[in-house]
Amino acid sequence: MIPWVDAINQAQKMNFLTHLHLADISKTHLVANLAGNYVTAPIANAPMPLRQGLWLSQEINALCASHELTQELLELFPAQLKIIAADLMYVSFDHYLAYYWEEYHHLPLHEFSQKAYEELAQFSAQTDDYHPQRLLNLFADMRREDWLNSYATPKGIQQALTQRAKNHPQSALFKGADKILAKMQIETETAFRTFYPQLMAYTRIWSRKTPSDYLPE
Repeated sequence: MIPWVDAINQAQKMNFLTHLHLADISKTHLVANLAGNYVTAPIANAPMPLRQGLWLSQEINALCASHELTQELLELFPAQLKIIAADLMYVSFDHYLAYYWEEYHHLPLHEFSQKAYEELAQFSAQTDDYHPQRLLNLFADMRREDWLNSYATPKGIQQALTQRAKNHPQSALFKGADKILAKMQIETETAFRTFYPQLMAYTRIWSRKTPSDYLPE
């Protein structure tokens, strides 16, 4: 089997709606869970309110990278797209989460998105190793273009693919990727609908098993 871990870890940096949703249902810091994909400084030195979310983000990413359902789905992508397969998988996952949002969260997506944007704005008030500028720049784009609400639409899928292509070394491969996802709808939706409830359950369990050093006082 192709070793997908590095590609998956890189792709997860843009998996915004999923990380925000998992943080919310586990009652952990909303933005820290997302920021965990960008912060490289030691969690033990992070501000206490951020530690649990940063740690939880790592646990989520590790499961996504190693789970047999994600591994099997990645193998189904065309050979010429293997290098961006993880990106396409996560775009599809954010899409299906937004599309079926009412099944996964009690708030309407537009209300949840507004709540998230407000917390992102508060988080962006400072810049340091735990508030990296690259991430803060993405937050500004996310709110201005309303990424979170747009994921449910074909236009939003294309927007997400375009955003991922910007800093990818093989950006040309993203051309026409939306058509590949449309052809693989059954495979990607089945994988999401099977895997995501498991990921939600694991996230809630991990939130209760967080190392004591990372728990907010």
